[in-house]
Amino acid sequence: MSDEIHRRCIEVASQLSPLLAEAIERGGPLVLRADDGQPLAERLCRSIAGQQLSVKAARSIWARVVDAAGETPLMEFFLEPNQEVLRGCGLSGAKARALCLIAEEARAGRLEADALRGLDHVERSRHLTALWGVGQWTADMLSIFYFGEPDVWPEGDVTARKTLERLTSPRRKTLRTAMRFAPHRSYLALYLWRHVDSPPG
Repeated sequence: MSDEIHRRCIEVASQLSPLLAEAIERGGPLVLRADDGQPLAERLCRSIAGQQLSVKAARSIWARVVDAAGETPLMEFFLEPNQEVLRGCGLSGAKARALCLIAEEARAGRLEADALRGLDHVERSRHLTALWGVGQWTADMLSIFYFGEPDVWPEGDVTARKTLERLTSPRRKTLRTAMRFAPHRSYLALYLWRHVDSPPG
């Protein structure tokens, strides 16, 4: 199946830009799998904690959060009285508040992965972005990586959007370009990220 999707993405890209087609071809077949081995609420909290940070900084802060929680399960540790402790781990006040509000939803049983898995991306995004501190970018990342949704274009991801513009044309609307790749827009994003991570030698 990944070979088939790869061929189709090259075919669509060829009609848009030789540079884009070349980048996708060089990327090789990709496999998109749901990476849902941990509870959704925990994954969501970690995603928010790492927003707008380098991978290294995000890992470091999350390690401090886990250490601070000790034996206490994270969703029971993320409580309003512990917000100062969370800030001491390197989280901003807004992020600390978001983690506590997400944990509150999780403790109330309103953030179950199985319930959200059955929704399409639009409905799932609506549910997730209703949570304080959760934006569309986070909802997109969860749909692609946690739920393995094949057809999500993360317009709010600067790297994906700018790379698509660079490989096609800055005058071409990225939403419209990405629509040509439906129902495999997540794969387009994966190819663009891979291209940035391994540029031609």
